[in-house]
Amino acid sequence: MSLLIKNARVIDPSQNLDKVSDIYIEDGKIAEIGIFDTADEVIDASGLIVAPGLVDMHVHLRDPGQVYKEDIISGCRAAAAGGVTSLLCMPNTNPTVDNAETVSYILDKAKNADAKVYVAASITKGLMSKEATDLEEVKNAGAVALSDDGRPVENTKMLINAMKKAPELGMKITAHCENLSIANGGIINEGEVSKKLNVKGIPASAEDCGAQREIAYADAFEVPVHICHVSTKNSVAMIRDAKSRGVSVTCETAPHYFSFTEKELLSRDADFRMNPPLRTEQDRKAVIEGLSDGTIDAIATDHAPHAVEEKADFEKALNGSIGMETSLSAGITNLVKTGYLSINELIKKMSTNPAKILNIHAGTLKVGADADIVIFDINESYTADVEKLHGKSKNCPFKNRELFGKVKYTLLNGKIVYKD
Repeated sequence: MSLLIKNARVIDPSQNLDKVSDIYIEDGKIAEIGIFDTADEVIDASGLIVAPGLVDMHVHLRDPGQVYKEDIISGCRAAAAGGVTSLLCMPNTNPTVDNAETVSYILDKAKNADAKVYVAASITKGLMSKEATDLEEVKNAGAVALSDDGRPVENTKMLINAMKKAPELGMKITAHCENLSIANGGIINEGEVSKKLNVKGIPASAEDCGAQREIAYADAFEVPVHICHVSTKNSVAMIRDAKSRGVSVTCETAPHYFSFTEKELLSRDADFRMNPPLRTEQDRKAVIEGLSDGTIDAIATDHAPHAVEEKADFEKALNGSIGMETSLSAGITNLVKTGYLSINELIKKMSTNPAKILNIHAGTLKVGADADIVIFDINESYTADVEKLHGKSKNCPFKNRELFGKVKYTLLNGKIVYKD
């Protein structure tokens, strides 16, 4: 079975490619990039951009245990609608992904999904920082990364042991950086808005101290670490400094941190409540600067679905927002159209770099690679409508916003899994 994508602007940062061309796909693989006449199936991509499918390295699929919010199949359907062809699912499920059986459950269920699912197992059992997960066991079951995301690893010894062991196993530590005693039960950023709303805030220093701890360990023991959902100006500055000193640190931010500030919370809409929380305009600008100068390597969504009733009460609501269906558009609208990044740089941070950090076969259109592809119109605008989303939950902070960059097709192994 052959498929031909014709007349596209082909952008692939993995091979510094940006030209108008055709892509010939055979048996689910990229066979050749050039000019071709026909195939069994043809997609006319005139005026559209073709790029490697997005790699979202921070996703909560809620499966097993909370499938009323999302499950592996629905989450991957949402991924495909946003051009995401590979994703890393986080371990804070029920049960926690801290054993071979749960890793295998996820990978088995994902076999027929519309995106490729990679698994992050937990560093500690039940995310409780009391007993270490058997890292070899979860690695052998198929996990590619380790994280207690949703919480920091409070047991320093267990974290250091995992940071030392992970490179030996070919796994990546992705660190939720937060000092829980400083955060102290806050629900939004501590500052002007928390005072105005009279709600408990989370100081930026909660993230900063957590990030500094992981950087210090990576430096001291000469091991790599990846820092999740960077949201503060000081975290960006510390990571920039660490990189300049040769520390093996990479990091990600999420679209909401470069798109919004704490002022969105004045509406008391809990869809804008996440952890880390939305910060100040100064922090937002620092995140954009970090993306522009290369300090921040990747953009991931921290896709965190919740049921409507779990978001109904502003002060009691659970933290998290969904984002896979709007991430590319948010990047185009708030980074590319504003001149902070080129479209090539955006694709690199949303596809090529995350694949490289996780060491997975993705993020490229090289000949022989799986034909995991996103085709989009960079100039087409639309209004984000939560009733048209493909996942189970509606807690999207970009709802009712005009966004640029419409996904037209997503291909997985050469098969169309989403068509606009």
